[in-house]
Amino acid sequence: MFITLEGPEGAGKSTLQRSLAEALRQAGHEVVETREPGATATGHALRQILLESPTLPARAELFLFLADRANHVDELIRPALFQGAIVISDRFADSTVVYQGDGRGFDRDALRAWNHFATGGLAPDLTLLLDLDPEVGIARGLKGDRMDQEPLEFHRRIRDGFLREAEQEPDRWVVLDAARPAAEVHQAALSVVQGRLSSAAKNLSNS
Repeated sequence: MFITLEGPEGAGKSTLQRSLAEALRQAGHEVVETREPGATATGHALRQILLESPTLPARAELFLFLADRANHVDELIRPALFQGAIVISDRFADSTVVYQGDGRGFDRDALRAWNHFATGGLAPDLTLLLDLDPEVGIARGLKGDRMDQEPLEFHRRIRDGFLREAEQEPDRWVVLDAARPAAEVHQAALSVVQGRLSSAAKNLSNS
């Protein structure tokens, strides 16, 4: 199963990823935790440019994210899925549609096509959206990278973009209230994942 975590800055994706992975490992599953950008050696170099470069044109930013994603899928995600692991990624293709579409103003249909090319058609089985008011996320304290330094209006567009994406694919997306305590968000997410795993197991046994 391929699970992605999406949401605005400060929503708690990294915290949920760690707790969710640990719970699934305790249940006997092999779990691979990863992130975008920067999950591979090539990705690490790209991450440094993407998050720390003070001057990066929007088009260059877009294609660097896509390059990282193509490498990420081929080197890490597909091999892990082939081995039967549950892969949990902190961000994936939907972040490009939202950040470069709603945030930077690129055509979203074009972004979807480029994402499809970069991923070779790989899509998540489940996407958990940690929804949070951008002002709350900023108040939680951000990392201070280039994305964090965007104005509040940018972050509001990002939140709205994620919610719109979730509405368009309700079978894949599940929206979680990230304003709740981390333990409650974890329990809600774990319940969703366990339900999907149970359904997948039943479908497999009936096939």
